[in-house]
Amino acid sequence: MKIFRSIILAACAGSALGASAADVGTVVATDAYSWRGDTIFQGPFKAWAVTPYEIKSTYRGRPGYFMPVEQSWSRKNDLSSYPRLSTPNKLHQAVYNLALDEMVNAVEPDTTLRTGKEWAGVWTRDVSYSIILAMASLQPEASMISLMKKVNPSGQIIQDTGSGGAWPVSTDRMIWVLAAWEVYKATGDRKWLETIYPVAVRSLDKDEKTIFSADGLVKGETSFIDWREQSYPKWMQTADISQSEAMNTNVLYAAAMQATGDMALILGKKKDAERWFGRSDRLAAEIDRRFWMDDKGYYGMYTYGRDSKILNPRAESLGEALAVIYGIAPGEKVKTISENVPQTPFGAAIFYPQIADMPNYHNNALWPFVGAYLTIAHALAGNEEATLEGIGSIFRPAALFCTNKENFNLDNGDYYTELNSSNMLWCLSGNLALTQRVLFGIKLEKDGILFRPFVPRALGAERTLENFPYRGGRLDITVEGFGSGIKEIYLDGKRIDTGGFVSAKRLAKTKSVRIVLDSRIEPMKVNRVANRKAPLTPTAWLEDGRLVWNPIEYSAGYIVVRDGKEVARTRLTSWPADGEAEWQVITLDAEGTPSFASEPRSTRKASVIQFPDEKTVASSAEISYRPASAIEGFTGAGFAETDTKSTPLSVEVNVPEAGEYTVAVRYANGNGPVNTENKCAVRTLKVDGRSVGTLVLPHRGVANWDDWGMSNLIRVSLPAGKSLLTIEYLPEDENMNITTNHALLDHIRLEKAAPRSE
Repeated sequence: MKIFRSIILAACAGSALGASAADVGTVVATDAYSWRGDTIFQGPFKAWAVTPYEIKSTYRGRPGYFMPVEQSWSRKNDLSSYPRLSTPNKLHQAVYNLALDEMVNAVEPDTTLRTGKEWAGVWTRDVSYSIILAMASLQPEASMISLMKKVNPSGQIIQDTGSGGAWPVSTDRMIWVLAAWEVYKATGDRKWLETIYPVAVRSLDKDEKTIFSADGLVKGETSFIDWREQSYPKWMQTADISQSEAMNTNVLYAAAMQATGDMALILGKKKDAERWFGRSDRLAAEIDRRFWMDDKGYYGMYTYGRDSKILNPRAESLGEALAVIYGIAPGEKVKTISENVPQTPFGAAIFYPQIADMPNYHNNALWPFVGAYLTIAHALAGNEEATLEGIGSIFRPAALFCTNKENFNLDNGDYYTELNSSNMLWCLSGNLALTQRVLFGIKLEKDGILFRPFVPRALGAERTLENFPYRGGRLDITVEGFGSGIKEIYLDGKRIDTGGFVSAKRLAKTKSVRIVLDSRIEPMKVNRVANRKAPLTPTAWLEDGRLVWNPIEYSAGYIVVRDGKEVARTRLTSWPADGEAEWQVITLDAEGTPSFASEPRSTRKASVIQFPDEKTVASSAEISYRPASAIEGFTGAGFAETDTKSTPLSVEVNVPEAGEYTVAVRYANGNGPVNTENKCAVRTLKVDGRSVGTLVLPHRGVANWDDWGMSNLIRVSLPAGKSLLTIEYLPEDENMNITTNHALLDHIRLEKAAPRSE
């Protein structure tokens, strides 16, 4: 029995061309909700368009939640200077106008874009994703001002506050480059291009020295999914997250390098352009090699572990979408991703399957801005039913809640989650993008617009978007019928043959664009699934030469992992830990869904090397808190202290045989909380004077100077005998705070490394 169904009713292929969605009746229906005519139905609730500028809803949210549900929306602002949508479906008109109305609310007096009703200020990732979706065209001035607010005194992109003190734990700041590039495509402003290009170059060059792994992938947290416990195993420290490799963040970098190359070409920097294009191509190939899962037909979410990495096989909707939209996924995989990415009755999850013992926020949730990106990707793939369900998944909450909420519960569609807001910038931008980028197919290019409408049969009609802004002019765009290809295109009534691309020069002389679609859509599959929780993660330890773990209720068995590779499957709760290796275990449920892997446990011998001249008093001027008593919890005689003005710290190590070893530092950083702010300490590790990697020393809690933990691991090649390890602050180690970059160091831990994976 199918989990749920899409119902797309058209009179017949011959008559659907001129039929309106209201005539057809049901646009989309799942086991969770339906969109019929001008009304959304969900259980006992409904929402409907009274007029194109008014929505009413009978929805009742969870009692006692901190924000009430809105049960009506009517236009508050003058929208005459913005695009005007004409379509037979009144609900579609109203939902689009609701987003425009809330967009006006989001423009602050200083002409920046407010993140949401509950969120003041400009956030790099929020505003950038919003600009790409819709704001570059609709709010170009506010987009420019907002983006420049996110450039620091060093002329680099600001990474928003995040896990463990932001960069280099959180590393998705390159979304700024793509947003800035989108503004150029919308405006053609060369002065803007000359402003943003050096910011992009400085930021990319800085990151090349600090956050790229040995195999060329970008390290750091998943883009926007920045509540550590919501998407990573509980055992992972923020230092561990800094070394994971997130698929969606890597896609952002590959796309940003491509955009930077395009900027360089326009600015006459051909050699620089070739360098950026080459780097983008290499990263795209590595993404495809490392993250693609043939058995699932989509990319995995991130790599994680310590000495040996494994792939988290969850589907992560934003990353899958970005890989399609920015051409990172090879052409043949675009349709494969669209047909295989999981789709639940309420829409696409942030990631799938869910984490069983976590509340709803990023986990077990749908965020409309993510749903919009995935719907754009489905449209590019030509997947009719997936596109319809994507549109429905965003129109449903907009209509029922009478606002563009940030997120909602994937189990029941309610807006009750750990944190929410109305009038969310990136969600209203996603709402607008469904009309502008999907149904009207407006794809901005560096020298024009590529019109590529995708209109499902159930939405086949004549619709017009008047007064759409483009490079100082205004366009009236009409799309007729349904289909995935253009049959005819007219500029000011004159038929042209362009394949859908119209140059900026030609559009400057154009008032109206009319597109007639080809009434053809190839059938494709949708991976409809019930919402699912993965089994719990086991806790494992070493005992008497065995790896032992707690039993997990309702498990169907366990996978034993040695140095990142599966070596056994068992129904027991222990396994011989033979030889020197790093061990983990994974739970499987009855349907074969895996849990996270347990915390790695190493049977390799480790050496501890104390720092010379250790003290028991913290004296740096940067330290945020000096306890009355001596700091506790260190080993040996005391600890070393490092800030931006400290002399380098050096220790001598002596190994019996040449080979690869891992180096980590036991440290304390009480300069900020675990989940936010921007004072992550960063240092360069050198071996005999040669830089070999970046040590990441994230926050461990405000004033928690007695809370000691391990940094990331750095693999180093050491000759037999003595070597000098040096920890030094270099210019590339400048963090987002710039002023405070400080930590206490207890000792160095040296261990033989696992064999490299082939």
